[in-house]
Amino acid sequence: MSSLWKRRREDKLDAEIADLAPLADGSLPPERRAALQARVDASPELAERLREQRLAVAFARSAADGIEAPAALRARVEAQRARRRSVSSRPALIGAAAAAALAFAAAVVVFGSGSSGQRFHATLSATGLQPGAGGDATLVKTSSGWRIELHASGLPRLAGGRFYEAWLQNSTGALVPVGTFNEGRKVTLWAGVSPKSFRTLAVTRERADGDQAPSGAKVLTGTVDIGG
Repeated sequence: MSSLWKRRREDKLDAEIADLAPLADGSLPPERRAALQARVDASPELAERLREQRLAVAFARSAADGIEAPAALRARVEAQRARRRSVSSRPALIGAAAAAALAFAAAVVVFGSGSSGQRFHATLSATGLQPGAGGDATLVKTSSGWRIELHASGLPRLAGGRFYEAWLQNSTGALVPVGTFNEGRKVTLWAGVSPKSFRTLAVTRERADGDQAPSGAKVLTGTVDIGG
């Protein structure tokens, strides 16, 4: 009886592991997502494997964008795989996904290393609303749009329906939203317009009140340096 119970438990774990990939990339149906996340929260093993799967997904997506392979992320994926191999010899779909992501990223680097995307930089300064704040942003052109890596300091975390929103603005004053966040230590934003035309990058304080227009509470602002 104990052997049968153990086999059933292993089968259930295998089924849960198979669902981790769609959970990590957001494709798991909503009606199944909450239940699986609850099981992950209660299981250190599933939580560890989900973390590894998310690393693999992030790695594959960054490779698909046609940019240089992120060395730090690659090292984290390899470290996760090595650590899990040291504690268990049981095969898992999640390790295969990580390996596939690494192989795919390596192929992108080999065949796409000669055509890296355009890259610009912006230094952000505080306004009177948030003295002492500051930051910098790197804007990289990809096939999906412009990826903006923002690092800001001096901005207190906002929650409870309050958040920060980043904008690109052109010379006529037209604003395009590029993403929202709660704290600015390491933020990834996306823009569908070129910083060559929308050269002002600004961050405002916002509230979830149904009004999509900027509040005007600007806390950071800067100009994208496109050279020339």
